[in-house]
Amino acid sequence: MKNLIPILIQLTTIGIVVGIHSHTTTQTGSLPLVISTWDFKEANEAAWNTLQAGGSALDSLVEGCTTCEDLQCDGSVGYGGSPDENGETTLDAMIMDGSNMNMGAVAGMKEIKTAAKVARLVLENTKHSLLVGEAATNFAVMMGMKRESLATEKSKAMHQKWLANACQPNFWVNVVPDSRKQCGPYRPNGEAHSHNEEGYYSYKVDRFNHDTIGMIVIDKEGHVFAGTSTNGATYKIPGRVGDSPIPGAGAYADNEVGAAVATGDGDVMMRFLPSFLAVELMRGGLSPEEAAAQSMRRIARVYPSFSGGLVVGTRLGNFAAACVGMETFPYSVAFGGTNGTVVFKQNCIKEAYDFL
Repeated sequence: MKNLIPILIQLTTIGIVVGIHSHTTTQTGSLPLVISTWDFKEANEAAWNTLQAGGSALDSLVEGCTTCEDLQCDGSVGYGGSPDENGETTLDAMIMDGSNMNMGAVAGMKEIKTAAKVARLVLENTKHSLLVGEAATNFAVMMGMKRESLATEKSKAMHQKWLANACQPNFWVNVVPDSRKQCGPYRPNGEAHSHNEEGYYSYKVDRFNHDTIGMIVIDKEGHVFAGTSTNGATYKIPGRVGDSPIPGAGAYADNEVGAAVATGDGDVMMRFLPSFLAVELMRGGLSPEEAAAQSMRRIARVYPSFSGGLVVGTRLGNFAAACVGMETFPYSVAFGGTNGTVVFKQNCIKEAYDFL
């Protein structure tokens, strides 16, 4: 199959329809700036209000992500969503400090609801970057967090329905019994590994099915922080970790340039480090719009069925987004001069384009 990826459809006007701006060009904002993936206005406003009240960029980022965790944003962030094959919800989160490239993250963490706060504890109270699994839970408890179940009646019902549907969909390939027809346990079928679109399970992303909040906060002094929080892919194989807690994949921040945060098919995105790439492209002189679009195209060139989005912001407060594999990508923004959070709607790259 030829490598076909979409090209950006340029729209030169900015309109407002029911409070949503539709655009595809770099926006000129001002500092401070809070920008986050998806139409999570409450989370964005929580971060913005914290910043306006005198909180630090780090305080604001954690408050924004924690708000999304508490609200269980679209079931994709926080407790009670995205059960794995065992019916258990696990959380990933990351915070990155653009002043010194320090970071704190947790992955596959069980029984702790406030993943973003635990990521901050890793950042501020350890020399490590990433803690995982049960050990991350134990760390959180040691630091004063409450251990509690992340399951809800909704997540339990989701899991039971999945089991009754012969464990469909799932993330297994090249196994017996046939993972497309029945539940496991599975074992390798002996076939050689090959990459093909038919054998690759594409995690389709849209406004009703996504897996992360990514947020960038830049204060008036230009301090840049970026972070993520997620409960990961629904019905994932236990132990799976996506892009969200991986630096350069889910988020990346650098005071010299700005930051980027990603959302979408995390298993694919972590292979391309789209957040790091977008920041580096801006460092090289590209606009936020160009950097975001090129970062998404790099992935779609190899995986034409990939779906995901990227939001970027510069140290001066300019921002843009790009997306592929869905119709539109909403993201939330508040910046100096606005009266709170505004939701922008990014038209996604659609038309096929053959890269050199």
